[in-house]
Amino acid sequence: MTTTHSPASSWTPERPWRGIMVATALPLRDDLSVDHDAYAEHVRWLLDNGCDGVVPNGSLGEYQTLTDDERARVVRTAVQAAGDGARVMPGVAAYGSAEARRWAEQAGEQGCGSVLLLPPNAYRADERAVRAHYADVAGAGLPVVAYNNPLDTKVDLTPALLAQLHSAGHVVAVKEFSGDVRRAYEIAELAPDLDLLIGADDVLLELAVAGAVGWVAGYPNAFPASCAALYRAATAGDVEAALPLYRSLHPLLRWDSKTEFVQAIKASMDIVGRRGGPTRPPRTPLSDAAGAQVRAATEKAVADGHH
Repeated sequence: MTTTHSPASSWTPERPWRGIMVATALPLRDDLSVDHDAYAEHVRWLLDNGCDGVVPNGSLGEYQTLTDDERARVVRTAVQAAGDGARVMPGVAAYGSAEARRWAEQAGEQGCGSVLLLPPNAYRADERAVRAHYADVAGAGLPVVAYNNPLDTKVDLTPALLAQLHSAGHVVAVKEFSGDVRRAYEIAELAPDLDLLIGADDVLLELAVAGAVGWVAGYPNAFPASCAALYRAATAGDVEAALPLYRSLHPLLRWDSKTEFVQAIKASMDIVGRRGGPTRPPRTPLSDAAGAQVRAATEKAVADGHH
């Protein structure tokens, strides 16, 4: 079945968190310093190859290992390279709500269109603390996209809690990374105006069919054009076109949900001629076995014509 592309899944200045927002990997030099020139070029390349915007300072961007100066400069670099701050949605996660709000305020000063925010992750926060956290950061004035990653944060933004946050005006969307695609339908029932964003590459088709209107994406860092084609076919309801792409790319997409996702995506970037580079400690290089799997899947994707 083929349908026309749904405008709801497209990026607009009014809803700049929609469409394909790439959680950008951060190119590092061999001495582990940030290569800002390579990062700027990477941002431009992603936008030129079908992606709608970028998410600097997410987990894929190794924000936890950056100094405050590096983290601020990464956002400035992304905005300058994109040429439109609305296309930049920085991650503003921090151990404290006050620090997260400061990062949201900095994003606003740079003209960014929205921010991506994890729940409190310094401890297993209860719902009252989660609500206060999102209210505080929303006070910075930018639209806030909640990031639900209960696997890593141990704090679960359940559909009911998301509905509360949305009803209070503190979040406009959720990046759903739980892996439980059934949640899409409960979220739509409890908070029909809350935008669902695909949060893990390897459930893209399932969440697109369930009504997702955006993708906070990992593997477009290496294959932006093919990933864009997959996303647009999936969100248009063209499963006939999407499924072969999905099957072909899935050996790579599933790495986005693995512990070594940063190393894997950077390795794929290096293989296809992009600058991924090393990762900062405590991340270590892929094991020989994992590296061989990523290389084989990446080379097969290239051989299949993906780019």
